[in-house]
Amino acid sequence: MEEKSFDWLSLDDDEQIIWSGKPKMNSIYPSIAVGILFTPVMGIGLLIMAGAYLYIQNTNFVITSNGLYKKTGIASRKVKKIGFNKIQDTSFNQGIFGNYFGYGNVDISTAGGQNVEMRFNSIDKPKEIQELISKETKTEGNKKNREDGEEASEIIKELSNIREILEEINNKI
Repeated sequence: MEEKSFDWLSLDDDEQIIWSGKPKMNSIYPSIAVGILFTPVMGIGLLIMAGAYLYIQNTNFVITSNGLYKKTGIASRKVKKIGFNKIQDTSFNQGIFGNYFGYGNVDISTAGGQNVEMRFNSIDKPKEIQELISKETKTEGNKKNREDGEEASEIIKELSNIREILEEINNKI
């Protein structure tokens, strides 16, 4: 992957990029169709087409070992990250154009959120990407459960040590 294309992405030391993508260029076809219809009306159609093109060119999606990133923005830049530990639900969908041209959306919802928190829109192979996110989310959950289990074991050991000390003190009294 070209390093310069991810100058907006600041990864943790142990974080690795698993997948990256952009909206598929052929997802612009509906905007082109609408743009052609509205071009005679003071060039509004050209603005619609240019806006759709610039949106695609300035949008990036990244899945890392720690979470999901989405970068958008034409004149300015907005970067959003969701850690795997926050993801509650993922789904994918393909509309009529998406089925025909081979793209779709992956929606990501977080714990405590009421709506879709992040959308990877108009991406190639949305089902595979949704499955990848679900797999990474489960892996993160299993890692967290192991860490919680280890922490609980240490607490139990410490409580056992305290109990033994208190029993010794009680026997001496």
